[in-house]
Amino acid sequence: MTALDDAEDYYRQVFARTRPPFAFVDLDALTANAHDLLRRAHGKPVRIASKSLRSRTIIDHTLGLDPGFQGIMAFTLDEALWLHGLGAQDVLVAYPTTDTELLGTLAERTVEDPEGAPVVMIDSPDHVELIERAARRHDVRVKTCLDFDASFWLAGGRIRIGAKRTPIHTPEQAAAAARRVERSAYARLVGVMSYEAQIAGTGDAVPKRPVANRAIRLMQDRSHRELRHRRALAVEAISRVTPLDFVNAGGTGDLELVASEPAVTEVTAGSGLFAPALFDRYSRFAPRAAAFFALPVVRRPGPKTVTVLGGGYVASGVPRWDRAPVPTFPPGLRYDGNEGAGEVQTPLTGAPAAHLAVGSPVFFRHAKAGELCERFNELHLVRDGRIVDVVPTYRGEGRCFL
Repeated sequence: MTALDDAEDYYRQVFARTRPPFAFVDLDALTANAHDLLRRAHGKPVRIASKSLRSRTIIDHTLGLDPGFQGIMAFTLDEALWLHGLGAQDVLVAYPTTDTELLGTLAERTVEDPEGAPVVMIDSPDHVELIERAARRHDVRVKTCLDFDASFWLAGGRIRIGAKRTPIHTPEQAAAAARRVERSAYARLVGVMSYEAQIAGTGDAVPKRPVANRAIRLMQDRSHRELRHRRALAVEAISRVTPLDFVNAGGTGDLELVASEPAVTEVTAGSGLFAPALFDRYSRFAPRAAAFFALPVVRRPGPKTVTVLGGGYVASGVPRWDRAPVPTFPPGLRYDGNEGAGEVQTPLTGAPAAHLAVGSPVFFRHAKAGELCERFNELHLVRDGRIVDVVPTYRGEGRCFL
């Protein structure tokens, strides 16, 4: 299948004998998305963001698709240690940790596997001190990565557009942070990472918002031009302190932009493999929807209203209408304005509801990629019109890291 508009009959045939609720991934669509990510990366390695997938099978499948996929970006140290213990190499932890017990385990792993142990994120002397405290007992230097701020500052920093992550914004601050790590007997700096949320995480083709879309594109263009220059200076400044193994940047939404920067050696993507509903609002690329879930109709409270079981799988972020799952098949269903996506039931209205029988599945797309697998123990994998496997999610393996 190539077009979402033509997919309803296809998926209904595939799942004719599968009882909802269930979640699934279309491997044909995922593979097409994976190759498009590699095309947009312009030959630079793509590190897989596990936060967006949360299924070891999907992560391993993607890593095996092409040598262009290299390494994993984990979202917690606990997750990274779990993946490493199961054989994963080249795992970068995207967010700092204050868990001294896990840092002690990381130090032990570093003794056992100096090059393959996970790399932990830092952005302050406090993080370095926690690492030193944990690693001192093992007399080992833990590998670290510096999170460099990619937000866009206006009016001398009084206006800041982007995610509130690291305080390391200037090349001088980056060099000072590198010198702090270099002085440590128990930490070493091997990489730099940035995430441009105002570009990668902000759609610029929102329906019925032409003026806002033009403003977003202008902001993103100015932001990337500023960041490209500032990031290069920061990498140069850090490299005068210590050599770097990698410079990581980006997300699905801005892959081709950051990949064009000479200072960047690798890019990160994950959500673009599943292509959740929020990615319908980007002008630079058009991925295929690859991840869905289905819920059963359990009630008919009115002639043009049906109620499905569950459904309150609202995505994280600022609470807005675009954080709700999107009823996809049959097209034309919409939420009740007074109930929305509910914890244990979700009413849906619209003309298609008149033709849905009790027991019929309604297919949804999640607004974001990462949280779908926190709702289901299994993923049905579809290829060439049939279910080829049923595999566990992190939740299905009894793992919940956040």
